Amino acid sequence: MMEEMMILEAAERLYFGELSVQETAELEQLRRGNADIDQMVVSHMLFLQQMDKFAGRKAVKHQLHSIHHDLVTSGAINEQPEENFQTPIIRFWGRYKRTIAVAASIACVTALSISLLSSLLSPANKQQNTLQQLSKKINALEYRQNVQNQKIDEIISPKISGTQISGGTGFLIDPEGYLVTNLHVVNAATNLVVAAEGKEYIAKRVYTDEGNDIAILKIEDAEWTPRNALPYRFRRSGIELGEEIFTLGYPRSEIVYNKGYMSAASGYENDTLSVQIAISANPGNSGGPVFDSNGEIIGILSTRDKQANEVVFATKSIQIARAVEQLKEDTAFRKVKIPAGSNSGGMNRVQQIKKMKSCVFIVKGY
Repeated sequence: MMEEMMILEAAERLYFGELSVQETAELEQLRRGNADIDQMVVSHMLFLQQMDKFAGRKAVKHQLHSIHHDLVTSGAINEQPEENFQTPIIRFWGRYKRTIAVAASIACVTALSISLLSSLLSPANKQQNTLQQLSKKINALEYRQNVQNQKIDEIISPKISGTQISGGTGFLIDPEGYLVTNLHVVNAATNLVVAAEGKEYIAKRVYTDEGNDIAILKIEDAEWTPRNALPYRFRRSGIELGEEIFTLGYPRSEIVYNKGYMSAASGYENDTLSVQIAISANPGNSGGPVFDSNGEIIGILSTRDKQANEVVFATKSIQIARAVEQLKEDTAFRKVKIPAGSNSGGMNRVQQIKKMKSCVFIVKGY
């Protein structure tokens, strides 16, 4: 209860412009990480706005009543005596029908305003206006065009019948066949197929984290052979501005390499759970690994800014590690562990990619 009161107080101060920049950033971070808190803040701010409008309507009604009284007193209008048979409701309507009409109009406007403000005040919706998720969305028209162009390998899988509806990238976090990707890549899919180096495998979701847009998949296919070890590990230290980074992903039906650099220590709207990188990224790159120059994973690529070139955001790798720890709370997944060692640090980039590309998968949702 105390936490709710503090959140409501913060929402009220935000509404009246009394929060500092730091307090505003902290509140926005809480709202992005917890849908219940976001809804609480939005609802309270709408309540405050309705109270302001109610006070305004009361003032207008009082002013109309005063004008009406002055006109009657001055003789400008002549009120007819009320008939004895009129009920109180009829008398009330006859006297205040114009005021009621004004109030009804204001109520309609208020209802429309609440609907609009609900979408504008939510951080999730603000992000949708400026950010683009980097998963592939495949509609029926695109499906027909691809079939006509014989690009069937991107759409039809011999493993699963049906139409592909989404696509992205994922990468192994455990040699036994556990992969991580973005939740928005697989959230709408009923069936999943992952593929690397021309081989496809059936997979399923075993863990989802909506707040951090993370999903962990498990390959469950008789043709899958576990890896001996993974050629990379998660970076333990923070990454510095200007450091070189590179990505591997599937904006096409074959794996694509891109190179860039670390451009900001925080993500969209100063989100401390993610970083900003300067790199080219396209639909299909969602869920792909972001490596430093030594081949260590620093994050998972998720979104880009629609309004700027090469402004891309990646969730920090620490969030993947936390997701794995939460997955391991289920005894069925207790043996899952993220890679602790790397054997690609002393290699040049071509050698690194040769070792890593078999661990980076195209993810297809059906």
